[in-house]
Amino acid sequence: MDYTYHDLKTKTVAQLRQIAAGLESEAVKGYTQLNKEHLILALCNALNIDPHEHHQARIQNKTKIKSRIRELKKARDEATAAGDKAKIVHIRGQIHSLKRLLRRSVV
Repeated sequence: MDYTYHDLKTKTVAQLRQIAAGLESEAVKGYTQLNKEHLILALCNALNIDPHEHHQARIQNKTKIKSRIRELKKARDEATAAGDKAKIVHIRGQIHSLKRLLRRSVV
C-alpha cells in the first residue's frame, strides 16, 4: 500500500509498528524501541516518502492578490507622505484583509 507523510502521521504507534514489521529495511531496524516521531521518519526513509508536509494554496489568483498588496503599499506610502490619516487607515485595512485571505488559503 502507498502511504503519504500525512497518512503515517495520523496513525497510532501500534499501527506504525505493524507497517514497520512488514518491511525489510535497515531504516526501520529496532522499530519496537522507536517513538512515534522517529518511527515516522524511519518509515519515510524506508518507503522513500518526503518526510515533510507541504502546503498547497487553494486560491488560483495568488499573484494578483500579491500585486494588489504591493500597489496598496505604494498608495499607503503616498498617503503617509501627504499626512492623510483616514486614507492610511483604510488602505492598511485592505492590506490586512488581503494578507488574511492569503494565509487562510494555505492548506
